[in-house]
Amino acid sequence: MTQHNDLTRKFKTLDDFLGTHFIYTYDNGWEYEWYDKNDHTVDYRIHGGMVAGRWVKDQPAHINMLTEEIYKVAWTEPTGTDVALDFVPNELKLNGTIFFPNWVEEHPEITVCFQNEHIDLMEEAREKYATYPKLVVPEFATITYMAKAVQDNDEVIAKVPYAGMTDDIREGKFYDENYLQL
Repeated sequence: MTQHNDLTRKFKTLDDFLGTHFIYTYDNGWEYEWYDKNDHTVDYRIHGGMVAGRWVKDQPAHINMLTEEIYKVAWTEPTGTDVALDFVPNELKLNGTIFFPNWVEEHPEITVCFQNEHIDLMEEAREKYATYPKLVVPEFATITYMAKAVQDNDEVIAKVPYAGMTDDIREGKFYDENYLQL
């Protein structure tokens, strides 16, 4: 068992943020796992909420440091969903706003998959179903896991989410000392 969770770690620069693996829970109860793979790409798994079970690798994103210790990440998914996250990791806080197209709200089950293998399905649904009105979900979150996984580690988000996965990660039962899956 290798414990990587370091909730006391301090961030100052963009380099401190890059390569970090987070688990956070929104105030509405939705739990997400998110990895800043590098300065332009993120991977994530969704463990709670209306699209729990969805996971994505190599999502292009805009990743910036707004000011020392505060980071902004934003992207648009093939579903048409827009995401904007503001991380304040030194305070274990995050503010996220997700802009779900109407079709995702009405048919979330279509998106609950490994997106990378179903891009055509996401684009087809985006064209077939209504986009507006969008469901806007602005929420604060508490960061419950934070670990330096180094950049471009394809092992961080490489497995379908399962019940109890985030507990296994927090308890040090998921990754070895080199941040490779056990």
